[in-house]
Amino acid sequence: MLAINRCTSTAPLRSLRPQSPQPMGAVSALADVVVAPFSLIMAVAAPLFDSQVVLPRRLYPAPLVDIHQWFTVAFGHYLVADPPPFFLGLVWLDLAFLWPVCVANLYGILTRRRWSAATSLMAGVYMLTYLSAILGDMFGSGKATPRLLQLYVPFIVFAVTAVLRGLCSCSVPFTAVTSAASAQKKKA
Repeated sequence: MLAINRCTSTAPLRSLRPQSPQPMGAVSALADVVVAPFSLIMAVAAPLFDSQVVLPRRLYPAPLVDIHQWFTVAFGHYLVADPPPFFLGLVWLDLAFLWPVCVANLYGILTRRRWSAATSLMAGVYMLTYLSAILGDMFGSGKATPRLLQLYVPFIVFAVTAVLRGLCSCSVPFTAVTSAASAQKKKA
């Protein structure tokens, strides 16, 4: 009976407040400011632009095809202009995995869902893996222009921030369990 009382005992509502003040919340909010816009960019760019690498261009309106061609020329993106097989695989993986994760991540951040830490971690780890393959080819081949390399710097910042947001999300311990346990000890 004593075990049942311990499990069903409730602590006062004030004990559900986080133990520490808000600095972690400020860091999390700053991470959200970085991760949310990039999740939005990826959620829009993957189906509209990235997919043009693997799907027939006749499926897209002319203005989208023109923007995609302008991007390829303006940044000298040789991987998009003549995609090697590994890059095609990465784009398919973008469409199958990263796109839905970024949509979920954006929704989770905007609605403040706890699970958005997991989607941020998934998106960040995926993006770091993706970037390591692409940047490895760019540095290894020597074909990348400085402008093309600079294009990927914000994506590295996004990826690292998303991983840190996922690992360090406001998982501040709550006092409800410890308060309930200490209240039981005081009664005994």
